[in-house]
Amino acid sequence: MKILVADNDKLKLTLGGIIVGLLSGLVVSAFRWSIAKLLVVFQGVYTAARSNYLIVVSLVILLAAVGIFISILLKSEPNISGSGIPQVEAQLSGEMKLNWWPILWKKFVGGIMGIGPGLFLGREGPSIQLGAAVGQGFSEMTHENGAFQRVLIASGAAGGLAAAFNAPIAGAMFILEEVYHNFSPLVWVTALASAVSSNMVALYVFGLRPVLDVPYKFSMPVKYYWHLLLLGIVLGLLGRLYQVVLLSMPKIYSKTRIPRNLQGIVPLILIIPVGMLYPMFIGGGNGIIINLPKLGIGLTMLVGLFVLRFVFSMISYGSGLPGGIFLPILNLGAIIGAIYAVFMHDLGFLPLAFESNLIIFAMAGYFACIGKAPFTAIILVTEMVGSLKHLMPLAVISLIAYLVVDLLNGAPIYESLKERLNIDNSFLNKASKFNDRLEISVFEGSPIEGKYIRDIPFPKDILIIAIYRGESQIIPRGDTVIKAGDRLVTMVNASKRAKIKRILEELIN
Repeated sequence: MKILVADNDKLKLTLGGIIVGLLSGLVVSAFRWSIAKLLVVFQGVYTAARSNYLIVVSLVILLAAVGIFISILLKSEPNISGSGIPQVEAQLSGEMKLNWWPILWKKFVGGIMGIGPGLFLGREGPSIQLGAAVGQGFSEMTHENGAFQRVLIASGAAGGLAAAFNAPIAGAMFILEEVYHNFSPLVWVTALASAVSSNMVALYVFGLRPVLDVPYKFSMPVKYYWHLLLLGIVLGLLGRLYQVVLLSMPKIYSKTRIPRNLQGIVPLILIIPVGMLYPMFIGGGNGIIINLPKLGIGLTMLVGLFVLRFVFSMISYGSGLPGGIFLPILNLGAIIGAIYAVFMHDLGFLPLAFESNLIIFAMAGYFACIGKAPFTAIILVTEMVGSLKHLMPLAVISLIAYLVVDLLNGAPIYESLKERLNIDNSFLNKASKFNDRLEISVFEGSPIEGKYIRDIPFPKDILIIAIYRGESQIIPRGDTVIKAGDRLVTMVNASKRAKIKRILEELIN
Protein backbone atom coordinates (compact mmCIF):
# COMPACT_ATOMS: atom_id res chain seq x y z
CA MET A 1 0.00 0.00 0.00
CA LYS A 2 2.83 2.42 0.83
CA ILE A 3 4.40 1.91 -2.58
CA LEU A 4 1.02 2.61 -4.22
CA VAL A 5 0.67 5.87 -2.27
CA ALA A 6 4.17 6.90 -3.29
CA ASP A 7 3.40 6.14 -6.93
CA ASN A 8 0.17 8.14 -6.72
CA ASP A 9 2.08 11.04 -5.22
CA LYS A 10 4.61 10.95 -8.05
CA LEU A 11 1.87 10.84 -10.66
CA LYS A 12 -0.02 13.68 -9.01
CA LEU A 13 3.09 15.85 -8.75
CA THR A 14 4.20 15.01 -12.28
CA LEU A 15 0.84 16.13 -13.67
CA GLY A 16 1.04 19.23 -11.49
CA GLY A 17 4.57 19.84 -12.77
CA ILE A 18 3.36 19.69 -16.38
CA ILE A 19 0.65 22.28 -15.69
CA VAL A 20 3.08 24.52 -13.78
CA GLY A 21 5.57 24.15 -16.64
CA LEU A 22 3.04 25.21 -19.25
CA LEU A 23 2.05 28.25 -17.20
CA SER A 24 5.69 29.12 -16.45
CA GLY A 25 6.52 28.77 -20.14
CA LEU A 26 3.81 31.27 -21.06
CA VAL A 27 4.88 33.80 -18.43
CA VAL A 28 8.62 33.52 -19.07
CA SER A 29 8.25 33.51 -22.86
CA ALA A 30 6.28 36.76 -22.64
CA PHE A 31 8.96 38.14 -20.29
CA ARG A 32 11.80 37.07 -22.59
CA TRP A 33 10.06 38.38 -25.74
CA SER A 34 9.32 41.76 -24.15
CA ILE A 35 12.91 42.28 -23.03
CA ALA A 36 14.30 41.40 -26.47
CA LYS A 37 11.92 43.76 -28.28
CA LEU A 38 12.52 46.60 -25.82
CA LEU A 39 16.30 46.21 -26.12
CA VAL A 40 16.12 46.60 -29.91
CA VAL A 41 14.08 49.79 -29.48
CA PHE A 42 16.57 51.26 -27.02
CA GLN A 43 19.55 50.35 -29.20
CA GLY A 44 17.97 52.37 -32.00
CA VAL A 45 17.24 55.29 -29.69
CA TYR A 46 20.81 55.31 -28.30
CA THR A 47 22.19 55.38 -31.85
CA ALA A 48 19.88 58.24 -32.81
CA ALA A 49 20.86 60.17 -29.65
CA ARG A 50 24.44 60.53 -30.92
CA SER A 51 23.38 63.43 -33.10
CA ASN A 52 20.40 64.78 -31.18
CA TYR A 53 20.81 66.30 -27.71
CA LEU A 54 17.04 66.51 -27.28
CA ILE A 55 16.89 62.69 -27.39
CA VAL A 56 19.66 62.52 -24.78
CA VAL A 57 17.71 64.79 -22.42
CA SER A 58 14.55 62.79 -23.04
CA LEU A 59 16.42 59.55 -22.27
CA VAL A 60 17.71 60.95 -18.98
CA ILE A 61 14.19 61.96 -17.93
CA LEU A 62 12.65 58.69 -19.12
CA LEU A 63 15.18 56.38 -17.44
CA ALA A 64 15.15 58.42 -14.23
CA ALA A 65 11.37 57.99 -14.20
CA VAL A 66 11.80 54.26 -14.85
CA GLY A 67 14.22 54.08 -11.91
CA ILE A 68 11.73 55.85 -9.64
CA PHE A 69 8.90 53.55 -10.74
CA ILE A 70 11.02 50.44 -10.09
CA SER A 71 12.02 51.89 -6.70
CA ILE A 72 8.31 52.06 -5.79
CA LEU A 73 7.94 48.40 -6.74
CA LEU A 74 11.03 47.50 -4.70
CA LYS A 75 9.82 49.42 -1.67
CA SER A 76 6.47 47.65 -1.75
CA GLU A 77 8.04 44.22 -2.41
CA PRO A 78 11.78 44.08 -1.59
CA ASN A 79 11.97 40.39 -2.56
CA ILE A 80 11.84 41.20 -6.29
CA SER A 81 15.33 42.69 -5.99
CA GLY A 82 18.22 41.07 -7.86
CA SER A 83 17.97 37.75 -9.62
CA GLY A 84 15.44 36.20 -7.24
CA ILE A 85 17.32 32.90 -7.03
CA PRO A 86 18.53 33.48 -3.43
CA GLN A 87 14.94 34.25 -2.41
CA VAL A 88 13.71 31.04 -4.03
CA GLU A 89 16.43 29.05 -2.25
CA ALA A 90 15.47 30.63 1.10
CA GLN A 91 11.81 29.91 0.43
CA LEU A 92 12.44 26.26 -0.39
CA SER A 93 14.64 25.80 2.67
CA GLY A 94 11.85 27.11 4.90
CA GLU A 95 13.63 30.32 5.90
CA MET A 96 11.33 32.73 4.09
CA LYS A 97 7.66 33.12 3.28
CA LEU A 98 6.77 34.88 0.04
CA ASN A 99 3.52 36.18 -1.43
CA TRP A 100 3.42 34.82 -4.96
CA TRP A 101 1.10 37.29 -6.70
CA PRO A 102 2.90 40.57 -5.85
CA ILE A 103 6.22 38.94 -6.72
CA LEU A 104 4.87 37.57 -10.00
CA TRP A 105 3.56 40.80 -11.51
CA LYS A 106 6.06 43.19 -9.92
CA LYS A 107 9.05 41.05 -10.95
CA PHE A 108 7.60 40.75 -14.45
CA VAL A 109 7.09 44.49 -14.89
CA GLY A 110 10.19 45.57 -12.97
CA GLY A 111 12.38 43.06 -14.78
CA ILE A 112 11.28 44.20 -18.23
CA MET A 113 11.74 47.86 -17.34
CA GLY A 114 15.10 47.28 -15.68
CA ILE A 115 16.67 44.90 -18.21
CA GLY A 116 15.04 46.22 -21.40
CA PRO A 117 16.98 49.55 -21.59
CA GLY A 118 20.19 47.56 -22.02
CA LEU A 119 21.55 47.11 -18.52
CA PHE A 120 24.04 44.26 -18.17
CA LEU A 121 21.55 42.00 -16.44
CA GLY A 122 20.21 38.56 -17.31
CA ARG A 123 16.63 37.37 -17.74
CA GLU A 124 17.23 33.89 -16.29
CA GLY A 125 17.25 34.72 -12.56
CA PRO A 126 13.98 36.63 -12.78
CA SER A 127 12.62 33.81 -14.96
CA ILE A 128 13.41 31.32 -12.21
CA GLN A 129 11.64 33.48 -9.61
CA LEU A 130 8.68 34.02 -11.95
CA GLY A 131 8.40 30.26 -12.46
CA ALA A 132 8.63 29.67 -8.70
CA ALA A 133 5.84 32.20 -8.13
CA VAL A 134 3.69 30.40 -10.71
CA GLY A 135 4.37 27.10 -8.93
CA GLN A 136 3.43 28.59 -5.56
CA GLY A 137 0.28 30.14 -6.97
CA PHE A 138 -0.78 26.82 -8.50
CA SER A 139 -0.08 24.95 -5.25
CA GLU A 140 -2.16 27.41 -3.22
CA MET A 141 -5.03 27.21 -5.67
CA THR A 142 -4.95 23.41 -5.44
CA HIS A 143 -4.59 23.61 -1.63
CA GLU A 144 -1.21 21.93 -1.49
CA ASN A 145 1.16 22.70 1.37
CA GLY A 146 4.36 21.44 2.96
CA ALA A 147 6.53 19.19 0.82
CA PHE A 148 4.12 19.10 -2.12
CA GLN A 149 4.00 22.89 -2.29
CA ARG A 150 7.80 23.12 -2.22
CA VAL A 151 8.12 20.56 -5.00
CA LEU A 152 5.71 22.56 -7.18
CA ILE A 153 7.61 25.78 -6.43
CA ALA A 154 10.86 24.05 -7.39
CA SER A 155 9.30 22.67 -10.55
CA GLY A 156 8.15 26.16 -11.50
CA ALA A 157 11.69 27.44 -11.00
CA ALA A 158 13.01 24.69 -13.26
CA GLY A 159 10.42 25.58 -15.87
CA GLY A 160 11.43 29.22 -15.67
CA LEU A 161 15.08 28.48 -16.43
CA ALA A 162 14.12 26.04 -19.19
CA ALA A 163 12.00 28.66 -20.96
CA ALA A 164 14.63 31.39 -20.48
CA PHE A 165 17.38 29.39 -22.19
CA ASN A 166 15.58 26.58 -24.09
CA ALA A 167 17.44 24.23 -21.75
CA PRO A 168 15.04 21.78 -20.03
CA ILE A 169 17.65 19.34 -18.68
CA ALA A 170 19.73 22.18 -17.25
CA GLY A 171 16.59 23.65 -15.70
CA ALA A 172 15.92 20.46 -13.76
CA MET A 173 19.60 19.96 -12.94
CA PHE A 174 19.98 23.49 -11.57
CA ILE A 175 17.20 22.89 -9.05
CA LEU A 176 18.76 19.61 -7.92
CA GLU A 177 22.40 20.75 -7.82
CA GLU A 178 22.12 24.38 -6.75
CA VAL A 179 18.90 24.54 -4.72
CA TYR A 180 18.13 21.11 -3.22
CA HIS A 181 21.65 19.62 -3.23
CA ASN A 182 20.17 16.12 -3.53
CA PHE A 183 18.30 14.00 -6.06
CA SER A 184 14.95 13.43 -4.40
CA PRO A 185 12.75 11.47 -6.87
CA LEU A 186 9.73 13.62 -6.05
CA VAL A 187 11.72 16.73 -6.96
CA TRP A 188 13.57 15.60 -10.07
CA VAL A 189 10.61 13.92 -11.77
CA THR A 190 8.35 16.93 -11.18
CA ALA A 191 11.08 19.43 -12.10
CA LEU A 192 11.85 17.56 -15.31
CA ALA A 193 8.16 17.38 -16.27
CA SER A 194 7.83 21.11 -15.69
CA ALA A 195 11.04 21.97 -17.54
CA VAL A 196 10.11 19.90 -20.60
CA SER A 197 6.57 21.30 -20.85
CA SER A 198 7.82 24.86 -20.28
CA ASN A 199 10.46 24.42 -22.96
CA MET A 200 7.80 23.23 -25.41
CA VAL A 201 6.06 26.58 -25.02
CA ALA A 202 9.32 28.47 -25.50
CA LEU A 203 10.17 26.44 -28.61
CA TYR A 204 6.78 27.26 -30.07
CA VAL A 205 7.36 30.99 -29.46
CA PHE A 206 11.06 31.30 -30.34
CA GLY A 207 11.69 28.35 -32.64
CA LEU A 208 14.13 25.44 -32.56
CA ARG A 209 17.34 27.41 -33.07
CA PRO A 210 19.67 27.14 -30.02
CA VAL A 211 19.84 30.26 -27.86
CA LEU A 212 23.63 30.47 -28.32
CA ASP A 213 24.18 29.18 -31.83
CA VAL A 214 27.96 29.72 -31.78
CA PRO A 215 29.48 28.55 -35.08
CA TYR A 216 32.60 26.40 -34.97
CA LYS A 217 34.57 24.58 -37.63
CA PHE A 218 36.42 21.75 -35.91
CA SER A 219 36.35 19.71 -32.74
CA MET A 220 39.35 20.47 -30.55
CA PRO A 221 42.13 17.84 -30.91
CA VAL A 222 43.42 16.18 -27.75
CA LYS A 223 46.89 17.62 -28.38
CA TYR A 224 45.51 21.07 -27.51
CA TYR A 225 43.83 19.98 -24.27
CA TRP A 226 46.65 21.51 -22.22
CA HIS A 227 45.06 24.84 -23.10
CA LEU A 228 42.00 23.74 -21.14
CA LEU A 229 44.12 23.42 -18.00
CA LEU A 230 45.58 26.92 -18.37
CA LEU A 231 42.26 28.49 -19.33
CA GLY A 232 40.55 26.70 -16.42
CA ILE A 233 43.02 28.27 -14.00
CA VAL A 234 42.47 31.72 -15.52
CA LEU A 235 38.70 31.26 -15.28
CA GLY A 236 38.97 30.15 -11.67
CA LEU A 237 41.03 33.20 -10.68
CA LEU A 238 38.72 35.62 -12.49
CA GLY A 239 35.71 33.75 -11.14
CA ARG A 240 36.86 34.29 -7.58
CA LEU A 241 37.43 37.97 -8.41
CA TYR A 242 33.85 38.13 -9.70
CA GLN A 243 32.51 36.67 -6.45
CA VAL A 244 34.47 39.07 -4.26
CA VAL A 245 33.54 42.19 -6.21
CA LEU A 246 29.86 41.25 -6.60
CA LEU A 247 29.44 40.59 -2.88
CA SER A 248 31.08 43.90 -2.01
CA MET A 249 28.83 46.00 -4.30
CA PRO A 250 26.09 46.74 -1.70
CA LYS A 251 28.76 48.17 0.60
CA ILE A 252 30.16 50.27 -2.25
CA TYR A 253 26.69 51.54 -3.15
CA SER A 254 26.00 52.42 0.49
CA LYS A 255 28.76 55.03 0.30
CA THR A 256 26.67 56.97 -2.23
CA ARG A 257 24.06 57.53 0.54
CA ILE A 258 21.34 56.90 -2.02
CA PRO A 259 18.41 54.94 -0.51
CA ARG A 260 18.66 51.28 -1.45
CA ASN A 261 15.46 51.20 -3.47
CA LEU A 262 16.60 54.23 -5.54
CA GLN A 263 20.09 52.97 -6.36
CA GLY A 264 18.85 51.51 -9.64
CA ILE A 265 18.74 55.02 -11.07
CA VAL A 266 22.57 55.01 -11.18
CA PRO A 267 23.01 52.25 -13.82
CA LEU A 268 19.90 53.41 -15.68
CA ILE A 269 21.49 56.83 -16.22
CA LEU A 270 24.98 55.46 -16.87
CA ILE A 271 23.68 53.11 -19.58
CA ILE A 272 22.91 56.14 -21.79
CA PRO A 273 26.54 57.02 -22.68
CA VAL A 274 27.43 53.32 -22.87
CA GLY A 275 24.52 52.69 -25.23
CA MET A 276 25.42 55.68 -27.37
CA LEU A 277 29.04 54.54 -27.74
CA TYR A 278 28.52 50.77 -27.97
CA PRO A 279 24.86 49.93 -28.70
CA MET A 280 25.84 46.47 -29.95
CA PHE A 281 27.49 45.59 -26.62
CA ILE A 282 24.63 46.39 -24.22
CA GLY A 283 22.07 44.03 -22.71
CA GLY A 284 22.46 40.59 -21.18
CA GLY A 285 25.03 39.56 -23.76
CA ASN A 286 23.67 36.61 -25.74
CA GLY A 287 24.05 38.56 -29.00
CA ILE A 288 27.68 39.27 -28.16
CA ILE A 289 28.37 35.59 -27.53
CA ILE A 290 26.88 34.53 -30.88
CA ASN A 291 28.74 37.20 -32.87
CA LEU A 292 32.03 37.20 -30.95
CA PRO A 293 33.88 34.88 -33.37
CA LYS A 294 32.68 36.98 -36.32
CA LEU A 295 33.77 40.36 -34.95
CA GLY A 296 37.43 39.78 -35.72
CA ILE A 297 38.54 42.29 -33.08
CA GLY A 298 42.04 42.30 -31.66
CA LEU A 299 43.33 41.48 -28.21
CA THR A 300 43.20 45.06 -26.89
CA MET A 301 39.59 45.50 -27.94
CA LEU A 302 38.62 42.17 -26.36
CA VAL A 303 40.25 43.12 -23.07
CA GLY A 304 38.45 46.48 -23.18
CA LEU A 305 35.16 44.69 -23.83
CA PHE A 306 35.78 42.41 -20.85
CA VAL A 307 36.52 45.36 -18.55
CA LEU A 308 33.39 47.18 -19.77
CA ARG A 309 31.17 44.13 -19.32
CA PHE A 310 32.68 43.23 -15.94
CA VAL A 311 32.47 46.71 -14.40
CA PHE A 312 29.02 47.59 -15.67
CA SER A 313 27.67 44.14 -14.75
CA MET A 314 28.71 44.89 -11.17
CA ILE A 315 27.14 48.36 -11.29
CA SER A 316 23.92 46.95 -12.77
CA TYR A 317 23.44 44.02 -10.40
CA GLY A 318 24.83 45.79 -7.33
CA SER A 319 22.08 48.40 -7.58
CA GLY A 320 19.44 45.84 -6.62
CA LEU A 321 17.39 46.19 -9.81
CA PRO A 322 15.34 43.12 -10.79
CA GLY A 323 17.75 41.21 -13.02
CA GLY A 324 20.12 38.26 -12.95
CA ILE A 325 23.80 37.40 -13.36
CA PHE A 326 23.40 34.06 -15.13
CA LEU A 327 23.70 35.35 -18.71
CA PRO A 328 26.25 38.08 -17.88
CA ILE A 329 28.47 35.38 -16.33
CA LEU A 330 28.25 33.30 -19.51
CA ASN A 331 29.01 36.42 -21.54
CA LEU A 332 32.11 37.22 -19.51
CA GLY A 333 33.26 33.61 -19.80
CA ALA A 334 32.88 33.76 -23.58
CA ILE A 335 34.97 36.94 -23.75
CA ILE A 336 37.68 35.38 -21.55
CA GLY A 337 37.75 32.39 -23.91
CA ALA A 338 38.14 34.71 -26.92
CA ILE A 339 40.92 36.69 -25.19
CA TYR A 340 42.79 33.48 -24.39
CA ALA A 341 42.39 32.15 -27.95
CA VAL A 342 43.64 35.37 -29.58
CA PHE A 343 46.52 35.67 -27.10
CA MET A 344 47.68 32.10 -27.68
CA HIS A 345 47.29 32.56 -31.43
CA ASP A 346 49.47 35.67 -31.33
CA LEU A 347 52.10 33.63 -29.48
CA GLY A 348 51.86 30.87 -32.10
CA PHE A 349 50.53 28.19 -29.73
CA LEU A 350 46.97 27.79 -31.05
CA PRO A 351 45.25 28.13 -34.45
CA LEU A 352 42.61 30.87 -34.41
CA ALA A 353 40.13 28.38 -35.87
CA PHE A 354 39.59 27.08 -32.32
CA GLU A 355 38.48 30.45 -30.94
CA SER A 356 34.81 29.42 -31.12
CA ASN A 357 35.59 26.23 -29.22
CA LEU A 358 37.25 28.09 -26.38
CA ILE A 359 34.40 30.59 -26.24
CA ILE A 360 32.00 27.69 -25.67
CA PHE A 361 34.25 25.95 -23.14
CA ALA A 362 34.96 29.12 -21.16
CA MET A 363 31.26 29.88 -20.73
CA ALA A 364 30.80 26.60 -18.87
CA GLY A 365 33.99 26.97 -16.86
CA TYR A 366 33.20 30.48 -15.69
CA PHE A 367 29.68 29.62 -14.57
CA ALA A 368 30.84 26.34 -13.01
CA CYS A 369 33.35 28.08 -10.75
CA ILE A 370 31.22 31.12 -9.80
CA GLY A 371 28.03 29.18 -9.17
CA LYS A 372 29.95 26.06 -8.05
CA ALA A 373 27.48 24.01 -10.09
CA PRO A 374 29.62 22.19 -12.68
CA PHE A 375 27.00 19.69 -13.83
CA THR A 376 24.49 22.45 -14.48
CA ALA A 377 27.16 24.43 -16.34
CA ILE A 378 28.09 21.53 -18.60
CA ILE A 379 24.50 20.62 -19.44
CA LEU A 380 23.38 24.22 -19.80
CA VAL A 381 26.06 25.16 -22.31
CA THR A 382 25.54 21.88 -24.18
CA GLU A 383 21.84 22.62 -24.60
CA MET A 384 22.35 26.29 -25.39
CA VAL A 385 24.85 25.68 -28.20
CA GLY A 386 22.90 22.68 -29.48
CA SER A 387 25.79 20.20 -29.70
CA LEU A 388 27.01 17.17 -27.77
CA LYS A 389 30.50 17.29 -29.27
CA HIS A 390 31.96 19.37 -26.46
CA LEU A 391 31.15 17.26 -23.40
CA MET A 392 34.71 16.15 -22.64
CA PRO A 393 36.40 19.59 -22.89
CA LEU A 394 33.47 21.16 -21.04
CA ALA A 395 33.96 18.69 -18.21
CA VAL A 396 37.73 19.25 -18.06
CA ILE A 397 37.59 23.04 -17.99
CA SER A 398 34.66 23.13 -15.55
CA LEU A 399 36.46 20.82 -13.15
CA ILE A 400 39.69 22.86 -13.23
CA ALA A 401 37.92 26.19 -12.76
CA TYR A 402 35.78 24.75 -9.96
CA LEU A 403 38.82 23.43 -8.10
CA VAL A 404 40.65 26.76 -8.37
CA VAL A 405 37.74 28.65 -6.78
CA ASP A 406 37.40 25.92 -4.16
CA LEU A 407 41.08 26.27 -3.24
CA LEU A 408 40.52 30.03 -2.92
CA ASN A 409 37.66 29.37 -0.44
CA GLY A 410 34.99 30.60 -2.82
CA ALA A 411 31.41 29.65 -1.95
CA PRO A 412 28.52 29.20 -4.41
CA ILE A 413 27.49 32.73 -5.39
CA TYR A 414 23.77 32.19 -4.93
CA GLU A 415 24.31 30.67 -1.49
CA SER A 416 26.44 33.68 -0.53
CA LEU A 417 23.77 36.06 -1.81
CA LYS A 418 21.12 34.17 0.15
CA GLU A 419 23.07 34.63 3.37
CA ARG A 420 23.02 38.39 2.78
CA LEU A 421 19.26 38.60 2.39
CA ASN A 422 17.38 40.57 5.00
CA ILE A 423 15.19 37.65 6.00
CA ASP A 424 12.30 38.14 8.39
CA ASN A 425 12.05 34.69 9.91
CA SER A 426 10.07 35.65 13.00
CA PHE A 427 7.47 33.11 11.87
CA LEU A 428 9.99 30.38 12.72
CA ASN A 429 9.52 31.09 16.43
CA LYS A 430 5.81 30.31 16.27
CA ALA A 431 4.78 26.70 16.53
CA SER A 432 2.77 25.53 13.55
CA LYS A 433 -0.26 23.28 13.69
CA PHE A 434 1.14 21.41 10.68
CA ASN A 435 3.92 18.87 10.43
CA ASP A 436 6.17 18.89 7.39
CA ARG A 437 8.33 16.41 5.51
CA LEU A 438 12.10 16.86 5.54
CA GLU A 439 14.48 14.71 3.48
CA ILE A 440 18.22 14.51 4.14
CA SER A 441 20.73 12.54 2.06
CA VAL A 442 23.62 10.63 3.63
CA PHE A 443 26.75 11.10 1.56
CA GLU A 444 29.84 8.90 1.33
CA GLY A 445 32.08 9.51 4.35
CA SER A 446 29.30 10.91 6.53
CA PRO A 447 29.93 10.68 10.33
CA ILE A 448 26.72 8.65 10.76
CA GLU A 449 27.51 6.14 8.00
CA GLY A 450 27.60 2.59 9.43
CA LYS A 451 25.95 3.57 12.72
CA TYR A 452 22.75 2.26 14.26
CA ILE A 453 19.91 4.78 14.39
CA ARG A 454 19.72 4.44 18.18
CA ASP A 455 23.36 5.58 18.48
CA ILE A 456 22.91 8.79 16.45
CA PRO A 457 22.07 11.96 18.45
CA PHE A 458 19.15 13.11 16.31
CA PRO A 459 17.22 16.20 17.53
CA LYS A 460 14.29 15.36 19.78
CA ASP A 461 11.86 17.31 17.60
CA ILE A 462 11.97 14.94 14.63
CA LEU A 463 10.43 11.61 13.76
CA ILE A 464 12.22 9.41 11.22
CA ILE A 465 9.42 7.80 9.23
CA ALA A 466 11.29 6.14 6.37
CA ILE A 467 14.66 5.43 4.82
CA TYR A 468 14.97 5.18 1.04
CA ARG A 469 17.82 2.99 -0.16
CA GLY A 470 17.73 3.07 -3.94
CA GLU A 471 14.16 2.20 -4.90
CA SER A 472 13.54 0.33 -1.64
CA GLN A 473 11.74 1.81 1.34
CA ILE A 474 12.87 0.72 4.81
CA ILE A 475 10.85 1.23 7.97
CA PRO A 476 13.45 2.53 10.48
CA ARG A 477 14.10 0.81 13.79
CA GLY A 478 16.70 1.37 16.47
CA ASP A 479 18.97 -1.38 15.06
CA THR A 480 18.75 -0.11 11.45
CA VAL A 481 22.22 0.66 10.09
CA ILE A 482 22.64 3.89 8.11
CA LYS A 483 24.47 3.51 4.79
CA ALA A 484 25.92 6.00 2.33
CA GLY A 485 23.33 6.96 -0.26
CA ASP A 486 20.39 6.61 2.12
CA ARG A 487 17.72 9.28 2.12
CA LEU A 488 16.24 9.86 5.57
CA VAL A 489 12.63 11.01 5.52
CA THR A 490 11.59 12.80 8.71
CA MET A 491 8.55 14.66 9.98
CA VAL A 492 9.08 17.96 11.81
CA ASN A 493 6.95 20.86 12.93
CA ALA A 494 6.57 23.12 9.90
CA SER A 495 7.82 26.20 11.81
CA LYS A 496 11.04 24.40 12.83
CA ARG A 497 11.88 22.89 9.47
CA ALA A 498 14.66 25.32 8.49
CA LYS A 499 16.31 25.16 11.92
CA ILE A 500 16.22 21.37 12.11
CA LYS A 501 17.48 21.06 8.55
CA ARG A 502 20.61 23.02 9.49
CA ILE A 503 21.11 20.83 12.58
CA LEU A 504 20.75 17.62 10.57
CA GLU A 505 23.11 18.85 7.85
CA GLU A 506 25.76 19.56 10.47
CA LEU A 507 25.16 16.17 12.07
CA ILE A 508 25.18 14.16 8.85
CA ASN A 509 27.74 16.02 6.74
